Amino acid sequence: MTLKAEDGVTLWTAKTGEGDPVLLCHGGPGLWDTFDDVARLLADRGAAVYRWDQRGCGRSERRGPYSVARSVADLDAVRGHFGLERVTLLGHSWGARLALHYTLAHPERVTRLVYVSGTGIGPDSGWHPEFAAKLRAALGERLPRWEELRSRERRTEAEEREMCVLQWSADFAGPDRDRAIELAERMATPWLCVNHACNAEINAETRTMSEHQLHAACGGLRMPVVIVDGAEDIRPRDAVDSLEQALPNVSRVTLAGAGHMPWAECPAEFAAAVAPGRPPELAM
Repeated sequence: MTLKAEDGVTLWTAKTGEGDPVLLCHGGPGLWDTFDDVARLLADRGAAVYRWDQRGCGRSERRGPYSVARSVADLDAVRGHFGLERVTLLGHSWGARLALHYTLAHPERVTRLVYVSGTGIGPDSGWHPEFAAKLRAALGERLPRWEELRSRERRTEAEEREMCVLQWSADFAGPDRDRAIELAERMATPWLCVNHACNAEINAETRTMSEHQLHAACGGLRMPVVIVDGAEDIRPRDAVDSLEQALPNVSRVTLAGAGHMPWAECPAEFAAAVAPGRPPELAM
């Protein structure tokens, strides 16, 4: 199913299940929806799950402009397309930040915000050095190949996919790196090509945002917010502390044994934390 944004860009969308509406925002920027497992988990627990590929990404039309405001507008277009007055909004990684920006822009349209594996409202410089070190440590013997691919000025599509699979494998917890590669391969199948222009433009914009202004704006939100972390995420979780402190109606769930994609490694606990009508205490 597709829809056209107000400027004519075609966006891919999908719906799974029936029940309380949950609208998902995938990570990136520049990636695509890999929420098949999340959609099944939530649909099995009485949710209607709505998904989309952000503009320029995956199955959506590969055309900009790329910005936070444009992404917020596209997300609202998806909501309107499905006739949803109010939704639970679940965002993962960059998508968590997008979901937060949408909630700040349209608080009357969000019943609950689920903020999964985000990186907070502070500058990237506060968390990225630790993340980069942990990434290299997690790659282990695969680090030289990842660095070689990353250093190339030009990569074939197969090389681009290989580099991403190696990097994404570090996002899974546990000592079994072959299992981590298997999970990363699932994320990369089908391979829908990273949009590096989208990634660069949105990341450049978010780096200039004021933590002080975001902190103040978050203080005005009244809907419940659930922050979900994987305890083994290589992105330092204390980067999210200032966001948690800014929100007046927040709970936080940390899933032991999970990395950046907690639903892949702790599916039952993740579903208990985020499913509509389920108290987050069930996943503690």
